[in-house]
Amino acid sequence: MTSGLRSAFSATRSSSILGGTQRAVTFDRLLVNIGEDFNPETGIFRCRLPGAYYFSFTVGKFPKKMLSVMLVKNGMEVQAMAYDGYQNQGRKVQSQSVMISLKPMDTIYLLLQENPHYAIYSNVGPYITFSGYLVYPDSTSSVGYLNNHLSPPGLHLPGCPPPLDAYHDWRRRTTSEEPRSAFSVARTTSALGESRLRREREALTFDVEYVNIGGHFNKTSGRFTCHFPGAYYFAFTVGKHPRRAVSVKLMTGRGEVRAMVFDEDMSRRREMQSQSLLLPLKRGDSVWLYSQQDDGYAVYSNQGRYTTFSGFLVYPDGESMNLDRTFP
Repeated sequence: MTSGLRSAFSATRSSSILGGTQRAVTFDRLLVNIGEDFNPETGIFRCRLPGAYYFSFTVGKFPKKMLSVMLVKNGMEVQAMAYDGYQNQGRKVQSQSVMISLKPMDTIYLLLQENPHYAIYSNVGPYITFSGYLVYPDSTSSVGYLNNHLSPPGLHLPGCPPPLDAYHDWRRRTTSEEPRSAFSVARTTSALGESRLRREREALTFDVEYVNIGGHFNKTSGRFTCHFPGAYYFAFTVGKHPRRAVSVKLMTGRGEVRAMVFDEDMSRRREMQSQSLLLPLKRGDSVWLYSQQDDGYAVYSNQGRYTTFSGFLVYPDGESMNLDRTFP
């Protein structure tokens, strides 16, 4: 069976790395590598198939060290980061995720801050994981002759289609036959709560757009509107502002709370909180993030893009969609 229009990897690391000893985070256990597009020895994913990819990573904070790990595209473009500035004795983990549009030969890897005050921790647990997969391939390009295999399974002549996959016939995959909806956005500035008198719940807005397939997310209003009924996956990460608490809720419709993150620590340190879930949506449903607007709350971000929000259609509407029930 050939890789066809598939690309996915998941890797873990069972040892720590101190800042300044190496740049890219490498891995010693490879769980999945469909398409052979990820090299665990270098920590680099190289795009073979153009399209929209979802990446997620979790890293451990080393005791008495700070944590700063960036998801980097093409060696210099920071896409998102995981951060914790608290130099206490305890160990903990931070997570981040984002969807990115990639072209052939684009590279993605995790970059550790090159400073001995920073480190990432892991053991046989492991604390450090890195995963990515192709959500929507670019249906307008024929790229079967490009591959990252060390030993190519067969000869591919430029311009020729790839061998047929038993589960995927690339000639039949068109946007008209397969609904597509995906977005991934980030903030580069903080959002500070201002007043206890404000009653209207305003959505958290965004100024960076990685992916917006279908144009169903409005970064100005901060709202995603469902156009294709089905099961959608949503994930968000928010930064905690120094001296402020953080409370961010994933909302639907006029204000139904579906999931949330919360941290009432009012210390000076910056850290992050993450959350994710699947939701059944009908046409016209809206999904958005709400940050508590009282003056004791805030969401922190800067050019490192601490705060991200992503979502995509996993399965179009089917018989199993009416499952949103509350049990006693």
